[in-house]
Order: sequence, then C-alpha cells, then structure tokens
Amino acid sequence: MTELFARLTQTDAAIVLVGILVFGTVLLVFSVFRNASKTDRTAADRIQEMTGAATDETFLESENVQKVASQMSSLAAPTGEEDRSLLRRKLVQAGFRSPNNLELFSAARVLLALSIPMILALLFQPEKLVSILFTVLAGAAFGYYVPGILLNGRVEERQKKLLKPFPDSLDLLVSSVEAGLGLDAAFKRVAEEMESAAPELARELQMVNHEVAAGVPRIEALRHLDQRTGLDDIAALVNVLTQAERFGTSVARALRVHAEMVRVRRMLTAEEQAAKVSPKLTVAMILFILPCLIIILIGPAIINVVRILLPAMGGSGG
Repeated sequence: MTELFARLTQTDAAIVLVGILVFGTVLLVFSVFRNASKTDRTAADRIQEMTGAATDETFLESENVQKVASQMSSLAAPTGEEDRSLLRRKLVQAGFRSPNNLELFSAARVLLALSIPMILALLFQPEKLVSILFTVLAGAAFGYYVPGILLNGRVEERQKKLLKPFPDSLDLLVSSVEAGLGLDAAFKRVAEEMESAAPELARELQMVNHEVAAGVPRIEALRHLDQRTGLDDIAALVNVLTQAERFGTSVARALRVHAEMVRVRRMLTAEEQAAKVSPKLTVAMILFILPCLIIILIGPAIINVVRILLPAMGGSGG
C-alpha cells in the first residue's frame, strides 16, 4: 500500500511538472512570435525605434530578455550571412517585422529543442538506453524543425492573402494612373480603397508610400515591396514600374499591358487547376467508389451462388 501511494505521488508530481513545462513553453513561444510579428506598428512606433525615444517596454522587449534571446539564438541561428539574410527575409514575408525577429525565432527553436525531450521523457519515462536516446533525439528534432515548418506555412498563407486581391488592386491602380494621379498618389488611393477588403496588401502598399515619404528612392522602395512579399506577380509589377521610371516610358501604358498579362495568367492558372480536378476525381473513384460499386453489383450474385452451392456440397458429402 505504501509503494502504491509512493507511485501515485511520483506520477502526480510528474504530471504537474509536465503541465508546468508545457504551459510555460507554449506561453513563451506564443509571446515570442506575437512580439516578433508586430504587423500593426504605426509610423510613430518606427520613428521612436529609430530615434531611441522612450516607449512602454514589454517583457520580451526588456534588455535582459533580449540578451538571453541573443545568446540562445547563437546555438541555432545560421552562421553564413547569406543564410541569415534568407531566413530574415522569410520571417519578414511571414509578417514578422521585428528588428530582432531572427534572434527570437532561433531562441524559440532552441527552447523547443530543449524542452520537448524533457517533456517526452517525463511522460513516457523510458528505461532502456536506446529508448532514452530515441526520445531525446526525436523530441529535439521535432522541436527544432517544427518552427521552420510553421514558418513556411505562415509564408504560404500570407502570400495567398496577398495574391488573391492583387489583380483587382492592379486594375484599380491602372484606373488611378490613367485618371491623372501620380504613382505615389495612386498607391495611396489603392491602399485606402483596398484596406477593408485586403488589409495585408493595403499595408504593403502603404509601406511603399511611407518609405518614399521618408526619403527612400522609389525604385528601392519597390524592391523592398518585392522582398517583403516574395510573389512573382508583385516582382513583375516592380520590374515594370522600375523600367518605366528608368527609361521614361508611360507608366499608364506599362501598367495596362502588365494588367492584361496578369489577367491572362490568372485565367491560365484557373484552367490549370480545373484540369487537375479530373485526375484527382479518377483516383478517388478508383479507390473509394469503384469497390463499393463492385460490391453492390456482384454481391447479390455471390450470395446466390453460395446459397446454391452449400446445399449441394452438403448433399454430396452426405
């Protein structure tokens, strides 16, 4: 009875410890990604960050937490400058625009890679050395690679949100330019009109206007738009506007031609997706519908054959 009570006590203690670790890990990782995203920062916030003005400091923005995150990120952050730039660009494309987004992301990787093996060890309590090594390695790999998978999913989801309203916004941009508005005013007007229907795209267009108003050359601001989105259609738009501004051609005519190309490409993409439906339905019919159909058609015949053969076999046996 004493041993049973001791086992129950150890089990309860392990469950409580696992619960604390899980809650703390989830809360910290959620806070890290929420702090890193900051998609709703205003121009005043960016000015305060650049000038070093005093702001209301959150827990994750404190100096001690930033030092700990920087030290932890050194264990998982890419060493090459090119790899660091690619990862930082992917974080920006996912919507994480914090200046220390790379450090926070790498720190979250390290934290998950260290905490998940501990949680799995407390849950399953392996006794053999092979089981312990497998649990530790599997938990560490899971904790290290899951943030990257979630990041890729976040990038794809955000790109879909940007790409869906892009043709409509491009038509509105063409109409604004042909009506006599300048390119900057046209971007501003499109951003205002599309803010309720497509807030992500409107925010990106507003960012272009803010950069141009802050003194950034328009070509450089357009290139930043391409880097923040990572979409081929927006990259093509940036190239068209860049060439039009560099060679002095008509922006309205270039936008009109590009809008027609985007519309044709959108139609071709829809036709391609429609053409993929038939093979998918064929596979589904072969795997699921055809066996049911065969059972319905041949099933009664098989039952009748069995009913006829069983008495005959019984009589011949007798």
